[in-house]
This record gives sequence, C-alpha cells and structure tokens, in this order.
Amino acid sequence: MTLDGRGLGPAEPAAELALEAAEAAAVGRASTRQRFLRAGWEFLHDLSVAVLFCFFLIAFVAQAFRVQGTSMEPELVDGERIVVNKFVYRFRPIERGDVVVFWYPRDPSVSFVKRVVGLPGDRVELREGELVVNGRPVEEPYLPASYRDRDNHPPTEVRKGYYFVLGDHRRSSNDSRNWGEVPEKYIYGRAVFRFWPLGRMGPIR
Repeated sequence: MTLDGRGLGPAEPAAELALEAAEAAAVGRASTRQRFLRAGWEFLHDLSVAVLFCFFLIAFVAQAFRVQGTSMEPELVDGERIVVNKFVYRFRPIERGDVVVFWYPRDPSVSFVKRVVGLPGDRVELREGELVVNGRPVEEPYLPASYRDRDNHPPTEVRKGYYFVLGDHRRSSNDSRNWGEVPEKYIYGRAVFRFWPLGRMGPIR
C-alpha cells in the first residue's frame, strides 16, 4: 500500500483493530443469541416431556381426587384428598373389599368411590343390615356399628363383568342397593392412599 506522505500510514493498524473489535462484537452477539435459542429450545423440550409424563401418569398410572360426601365414612371423610391407582387392575383382578373409583352408571360424567362386596357370580344380600355373600355372613371390620343400618336387600346374583358395591356408611350411601351393579369397564382405579389432611395421612383399607 502506498501513502501520499502526509502521515496517514500509522492510522492503518488502528482501523484494523476497530474492524476486528466490531467483528468480535458481532460474533459475541451471535453467540449469545444462539445460547438463548438453545436454552429456549431445551426448556421447551423439557417442558414438553414433563407435560407428556404428567399426562401419562394421570391417564394410566395415578391421579389425585377430592372426596365429596359422607357415603364412605369413617374410612373416607368429605374433603379428604386421596390417590387413585389406575394401573393396578392391569396386573390383578378386582377383589372383594377393594375401595374402587368408577363412573356412576346412571351418569358416567360423575365419579363415585365405593367398596366392592360382590364379585361376578356372587349372590349378595343384606339381612337387617348384615352383609351375606353366597349364603355366608361377611365380617366387615371397617364398618362400625353406628354406621350400619337395619335394611334388607333381596338376594342378587352379580352378573358376569359386573360388581356389587356398597358405601361404608350404609345409612347415607347411594350404591348398588339403589341402582344395581357396576360394569367392570366403568371401574378405572383403586383408592390406595390418603394424603390430606396430614393428620389422617396413610393407606386406605
């Protein structure tokens, strides 16, 4: 490069340094923008995975519910929060004594919680409040005397694919005595754990 002799030559390094500084600043801004984009993408990815995982848990594994009503007292009290295992019946059959959650047969938009007392093929009846299954009285340790009633219910043979359910508080429960058995396909989980209030936290029996 040639100069005209007026002392401009020494200014060239400063110009080159300024250009390098500008390029470095531009690279830094691009790098920062890439970091933000990468962080945003990772956040959205993690959020999507978390949402899908929660959906999977709620749809197929477990879900929290709030108890409404008194029909399952004293085991479950109005306002308590419980966890329902929605996966358990994929591995074992519904058993007599299970506290199950199901869609109300007369209005499947509503969920009920009751105790299974009769399996498919069982013959269920109530004699002055005493539960009798297949001709034999059934002990119900979860049912204090003050929650029993003295009603009679004629013998009912539980159909295949159906279950006979009762509320523990026999005096205030709307159950199979009123509207019949529950189809197995309507039973979607077993109540397994109470997590609120803390003073009553524990397994549901």
